[in-house]
Amino acid sequence: MKQSDLFTKTRKEAPKDEVSRNAQLLTMAGFVHKEMAGVYTYLPLGLRALRKIENIIREEMNAIGGQEMLMTTLQDPELWKKTDRWVSEDVDPSTGMPWFKTELASGGELGIANTHEEALTNIMKNHIASYKDLPKYPYQIQNKFRNEFRAKSGLMRGREFLMKDLYSFTRTNEELEDFYEKCAEAYMRIFKRAGLGDITYRTFASGGSFSKFSDEFQTLSEAGEDTIYLDEKKNIAVNKEVYTDDILEELSLDKKNLKEVKAIEVGNIFRLGTKFSEALGLTYTDDSGNENPVVMGSYGIGLGRLMGTVVEVYNDENGIIWPEEIAPFKVHLLSLSSEGEPKKQADEIYEKLLADGVEVLYDNRQDTSAGQKFAEADLIGIPYRVVVSKKSLKSGGVEIKQRGTDDAKVISVDELFKTV
Repeated sequence: MKQSDLFTKTRKEAPKDEVSRNAQLLTMAGFVHKEMAGVYTYLPLGLRALRKIENIIREEMNAIGGQEMLMTTLQDPELWKKTDRWVSEDVDPSTGMPWFKTELASGGELGIANTHEEALTNIMKNHIASYKDLPKYPYQIQNKFRNEFRAKSGLMRGREFLMKDLYSFTRTNEELEDFYEKCAEAYMRIFKRAGLGDITYRTFASGGSFSKFSDEFQTLSEAGEDTIYLDEKKNIAVNKEVYTDDILEELSLDKKNLKEVKAIEVGNIFRLGTKFSEALGLTYTDDSGNENPVVMGSYGIGLGRLMGTVVEVYNDENGIIWPEEIAPFKVHLLSLSSEGEPKKQADEIYEKLLADGVEVLYDNRQDTSAGQKFAEADLIGIPYRVVVSKKSLKSGGVEIKQRGTDDAKVISVDELFKTV
């Protein structure tokens, strides 16, 4: 893409109403636009990065047997009443289920989905009858709406956000555990591909009303809302909310080996058991002819939260530093001349990169100074910055620099294509 065609603009100052680093940088760099507290529009650069995250998640979920679908946002309250999760209007949304609700013109109330256990369990009643129909692992990537009491932390806690939610339907607890572990491993692959693998830990947390424990995936960051106790040798952690001597003993963790750190929750998985299947009548007939409730699990990742976490972790005083696999483009090509051989060479490099399938943002603007181009390139944070100028051509080619490093070097055009 040519930067002259990009309708979004960078800004020099952070928005006064944003205190989180991810919201400040993503806004300044032209990735998102804040509509209101907890609600963000993804602009072209932001959407490209978000789609990269989405595709990573889709690939990893498909690899463990997930089947993608897309469910409705509007929810039938009668289903939710059967599981006691249709909270009355007088419940504080910070302590109850954080519903948005709406009235039908013809009368009656609907929910605006914040999760989909009830709806999908009801759907699966049409598709599961026998043990031969199990296991199944449907998932979706869909906008969720939660009436958060206080939306804060930029993309990391919103009222509208894109979420991947997968649900497992199995015959037994043993089948559930088998898939549960496969999903945990897939989550770690997702976070590694997004650049967070070395600082993200599987963390024991409260299972709420579903089970004794759930598993969170926590990324170390001072911007995190959670406190966890980390055993670096065992590569696991415990959330402060369940941190007791009894729990440590049960998990075979020694208090003296644990380090207290701040972290951001980037994903979670729950053993649901038969809570929803029993309430909604989802059963299967086993090979002996007996009827049994289906055993369930749920597995969530907020895509915007993951994107915001990456920005919280990877930035410097100049801007964002994108990990390569989720960057909006791989190369930021800067032309510092508006005519002559440098301009001709930059145009040719751009066309050749495109032809080779390399994603490139080409700063071909003629009314922008070199200093501004460099500053904006650092702010946007694309992994490779390639500069074509009279000076670089005299030195033998183009200047290349990886974002987040101080070392720029001049290489030949042929070497550039081999490098990127």
